[in-house]
Amino acid sequence: MQIISTDNAPKAIGPYSQAIVVDGTVYTSGQIAINPATNTVETTTIEEQTHQVCKNLTAVLEASGSGMDKVVKTVCFLADMGDFATFNEIYAQYFVSRPARSCVAVKTLPKNVLVEIDCIAKTK
Repeated sequence: MQIISTDNAPKAIGPYSQAIVVDGTVYTSGQIAINPATNTVETTTIEEQTHQVCKNLTAVLEASGSGMDKVVKTVCFLADMGDFATFNEIYAQYFVSRPARSCVAVKTLPKNVLVEIDCIAKTK
């Protein structure tokens, strides 16, 4: 197991790693809309937060030797399923390889953000 850590994504806010690589597969922790430069949530709209989450995932994947084009599965959490259409438009800009996906509405997310995404990707 290889633990992945990068300053280009938010530090873990609990006892977990940003990602783990095992046998050429990357398993990311859920990323939320924390700006890694300030370690705070600076955005309030679903559009802004989705972009920040995808940027954070990109940084974690790149640190692991992978990339957004190698993602095979995502799990997406939305605080409001009414945001689904807007979220989906932005999501499609980053996940161009169209990985398998689950998307669920949840009551609340850490730091009261609107969206969280985790993923599984290949490194090769």
